[in-house]
Amino acid sequence: MSEPTPTIEAPAEEAAALAEAEARLHDAPPEAILDWMFNRYGTGVTLASAFGNTSDVVLIDMVSKVAPGTEVFYLDTDFLFDETYALIERTRERYTNTVNLQLFRTALTPEQQAAQYGEALWATAPDQCCDIRKVQPIYSALEGKQAWLTGVRRDQSATRANAPAVQWDAKFGLAKANPLVTWDEKRAWAYIFANEVPYNLLHDRSYPTVGCTHCTRPVGTDEDQRAGRWAGTDKVECGLHLG
Repeated sequence: MSEPTPTIEAPAEEAAALAEAEARLHDAPPEAILDWMFNRYGTGVTLASAFGNTSDVVLIDMVSKVAPGTEVFYLDTDFLFDETYALIERTRERYTNTVNLQLFRTALTPEQQAAQYGEALWATAPDQCCDIRKVQPIYSALEGKQAWLTGVRRDQSATRANAPAVQWDAKFGLAKANPLVTWDEKRAWAYIFANEVPYNLLHDRSYPTVGCTHCTRPVGTDEDQRAGRWAGTDKVECGLHLG
């Protein structure tokens, strides 16, 4: 059995400020949540994007307008879809003067991973694969930051149904906000179309959420929008948003 992930407790003043903000912003619109985060943490805020769901691109567009120059980081697992890489480049071109796009990845190449842990680790030990290629690199992405923004929404899955708007992230030791937490997919698409935001073209082919090539499949209209992630296993999260 693996060792439990150590947690980092929030300083008392920070915990109190976040608790007060969550009570007030729990069902607030994205603009109010973003306003509070940038007023409190300023340039210490970073935005995480997987370029694999509608929330990611909506938030990039919002942040480019309310806080130009904000860092937006993404994790290249080396197993992303061609459509995802294409979206990254379109985003870089569209927001070249308004967001600071940064890449992070594990130092372990796919070939080195296969030699060390065996072929197709994503199939034999998906949690370990995600830890190597996503969770560990994010520690570098968040180093020196005071807060991060994510695209988590309550409508996305049962594991996210009670997601807060603002919280302390004890896993990574900083504040965290989910500005679109009250939105649903319909509202995200409305924003994308109204603002001509570039999005992952796999969404047009029944992929409501896109991860790695080996672990993502299209979903049916009657399925949970995250049903296509790690299909055939009991895994539902990569480990970034669950302690």
